Amino acid sequence: AHFYNLSSEMYYFKPNPNPTANLMFMISRLAIAIRICIHFFMFPIGLPSPNPPPPTQEARPAASDVNNDSSITPSKKRKINSSEREDIDSISSSPKTTNYSSSSCTSTSQHIQKKLRFEDSVDFIGLDVKMAEESSASCSSNKMKTVFLAGGVGHHANGLTKTAGSTTFSNSKPGAAKKLVIKNFKEKPKLPENYTHETWQKLKEAVEAIQNSISIKYNLEELYQAVENLCSHKISAKLYKQLQVVCEDHIKAQIDQFREYLFLTLFLKKIDKCWQDHCRQMIMIRSIFLFLDRTYVLQNSMLPSVWDMGLELFRFYIISDMKVQSKTIDGILLLIERERSGETVDRSLLRSLLSMLSDLQIYQDSFEQRFLEETNRLYAAEGQRLMQEREVPDYLHHVNKRLEEEADRVITYLDQSTQKPLIATVEKQLLGEHLTATLQKGLNHLLDENRIQDLCLLYQLFSRVRGGVLLEIWIIHFTMVINPEKDKTMVQELLDFKDKVDHIIHVCFMKNEKFVNAMKEAFETFINKRTNKPAELIAKHVDWKLRAGNKEATDEELEKMLDKIMIIFRFIYECGAAFTSKLEGMFKDMELSKDIMVQFKQCQNLPGNIELTVNILTMGYWPTYVPMEVHLLPEMVRLQEIFKTFYLGKHSGRKLQWQSTLGHCVLKAEFKEGKKELQVSLFQTLVLLMFNEGEEFTLEEIKLATGIEDGELRRTLQSLACGKARVIHKVPKSKDVEDGDKFSCNDDFKHKLFRIKINQIQMKETVEEQASTTERVYQDRQYQIDAAIVRIMKMRKTLSHNLLVSEVYNQLKFPVKPADLKKRIESLIDRDYMERDKENPNQYNYVA
Repeated sequence: AHFYNLSSEMYYFKPNPNPTANLMFMISRLAIAIRICIHFFMFPIGLPSPNPPPPTQEARPAASDVNNDSSITPSKKRKINSSEREDIDSISSSPKTTNYSSSSCTSTSQHIQKKLRFEDSVDFIGLDVKMAEESSASCSSNKMKTVFLAGGVGHHANGLTKTAGSTTFSNSKPGAAKKLVIKNFKEKPKLPENYTHETWQKLKEAVEAIQNSISIKYNLEELYQAVENLCSHKISAKLYKQLQVVCEDHIKAQIDQFREYLFLTLFLKKIDKCWQDHCRQMIMIRSIFLFLDRTYVLQNSMLPSVWDMGLELFRFYIISDMKVQSKTIDGILLLIERERSGETVDRSLLRSLLSMLSDLQIYQDSFEQRFLEETNRLYAAEGQRLMQEREVPDYLHHVNKRLEEEADRVITYLDQSTQKPLIATVEKQLLGEHLTATLQKGLNHLLDENRIQDLCLLYQLFSRVRGGVLLEIWIIHFTMVINPEKDKTMVQELLDFKDKVDHIIHVCFMKNEKFVNAMKEAFETFINKRTNKPAELIAKHVDWKLRAGNKEATDEELEKMLDKIMIIFRFIYECGAAFTSKLEGMFKDMELSKDIMVQFKQCQNLPGNIELTVNILTMGYWPTYVPMEVHLLPEMVRLQEIFKTFYLGKHSGRKLQWQSTLGHCVLKAEFKEGKKELQVSLFQTLVLLMFNEGEEFTLEEIKLATGIEDGELRRTLQSLACGKARVIHKVPKSKDVEDGDKFSCNDDFKHKLFRIKINQIQMKETVEEQASTTERVYQDRQYQIDAAIVRIMKMRKTLSHNLLVSEVYNQLKFPVKPADLKKRIESLIDRDYMERDKENPNQYNYVA
């Protein structure tokens, strides 16, 4: 039939895992079935003749007059009630009326039009039927059209017999509504004899043709419809068992080909071809038996689908055979081992075979466990061998390469479930088993040579396993950087090392907070191991840098250096709260001095051409400086008196003490080359200004005129006559200044800079000065010791000597000698802060 000539693609397709797609397929099938039913009602087949009945014949009987037989003969006539007769009479009297049969149109003398009645059985509800009027070119002379639909009995193309009733309709008035009545079959359609056996033979022949890769004699639509017919008549269970037997017999016959001796690669290719053929065959077989799969199998949850049935049969008869499975797994593992050793293998074959194992649900049990065991054995031996043969950087790159290779295998042919245990196995054998050895062997070397890329790789690899060991070795490395023999260069090396460590943490260790904290703890530990020395050396280094000024660095570089040193200062315990408070006081003094100078210049009209800037330093915040009286110029003395009057007028009760050792000046000088500005100390200024009054002076004359202490004067003259910027000449020429030396101005002085800083020569610290510095440090700390003792006793009220000493040590962050601590306790007893117990002299009581 025209409506039934559809493409097989609408019926047969590969199983779709999407339920929505399957639902849409069933809806389309239902729509086709509806169209077919309409066709049978309007154009029934199996009538004696497609031609219209003779003129004397009455209307064909309706379905309501048909007896219980499954066929209707044309000789039986239908009784027409009175209302219908009236309609026929009224219609027959109208002129130019033509009758049309279902297949042709012929002009007749009788003109009949009937009301349409559907009394045939249909298997669907909610059908929207549009009755179309058809016309023929051979009947162009007829104007009134009557559609006659005859009922009859006929055989469908698939062998089913359907009973159809006659249907008529009336259209006595133009535009009248059409009435539709639907009733059930009076008797259920029956299958012809031998239909089940003949249909199964046809289906079996098609299945065997698919399995043998030969052409199928029958149309796939016809085969699909045959399966649907059998399922519709409750033969689904038998059909399923018959199909299972056919598939089982075919798969059983395949096992023999694998029991022959074959080379491993040839065997793997053969098993893969068998699997690919099986999958292709089961897809086609399922497409034919799709109706069975989606009705009977779906309703029986214990039954596997046609596709799953094929997988179970293949697994049971092929892969579950111990020889076949063992040889298959051995072959797969051998190919992977060859690939790991550098050979090229067929990755598509591996991917297909491992996919087969996954589909058959034996991947984990039969393959993955053995695969991980082989991997563990391989990399355990490889790790032991390479750790002895290679340096740490080369070994790390090899480990990284291995990890990338295994990750690529997971992507290419292994199952995703293998990724986590596989990578964990590689990390354990190549990294976890050699953590400490790798770090002890190579971390110090990488840090010393600043191997940034290798350190990045080291951190990335070790963070995959356990970062704690790397952290421990990292701390151990820091504790080794302090060497007492390198005190002269310790501070600068410490600053450089801190910069390198910060860069490594930032770039290599991804700013890991644990490493940052470990670095801070390590610095605090090793810096404070040497009592007082780090703080002393850092202070001297800062003093030397500040005195050198821009001789060795620009202002920006000096600023950065001071910031770095302040960070180092924070790691020193003795630079605690007291030091911080003094430092804050120093910064506060500098800010207040700026404000005072602004007010001073606004209120005073300074005489002469000298600009004065004064810094007011609070004595408690700054180091102690020995005052030195020198002979200043009268203009300088006048400016000092003007500022003193101004300052004491604002701050009564204060005392100003001028520190000439801290003063500095900017002199404008004129040489033969041109004008220069000299940035010098106050002592250097007093010496240079003498050459405005004369051309040559002796050491004794300069000393008498300036009043500078002898040692300080010699260092001052040495900086002006023996340094890099020699603005005066010394006779005789030598590095040191001796008695009787003469000095004169160097008019031929040349320098590339306009403003030149001439630094003062620093005096080396003597043993006595070091002892004096240590004593001053102790004097500063005694107040912190006293405060700690009083704080502890106030809280405990009564405490033994040993416990008091122990708690004091816990609270103080700087080391204290037991003798010094005992002195402070006695001092507090004398000042009535505490007392000895009268019964136990080794115990102290707090005095409120």
